[in-house]
Amino acid sequence: MIKPRLDILLERVDSHYACVLVAAKRARQVNAYYNNLGEGAFDEYPPPMVETGSKNYLKIALEEIAADKIRYRYRP
Repeated sequence: MIKPRLDILLERVDSHYACVLVAAKRARQVNAYYNNLGEGAFDEYPPPMVETGSKNYLKIALEEIAADKIRYRYRP
């Protein structure tokens, strides 16, 4: 069972495809943030924007989408 639920995620994005792309990109950013904690490079990698007990980067990204913390737009 996926948490947050898919119907909640689809209220925040306009398609399944957009949800996958946004979550994957954000999960890579969160991963880079945690990998660079000791190096002091905080400007380049934004920290997680939700409080979570999960250590799974994709789950953190999905929770951020469900909490409406992530905005995206399509390139022209």
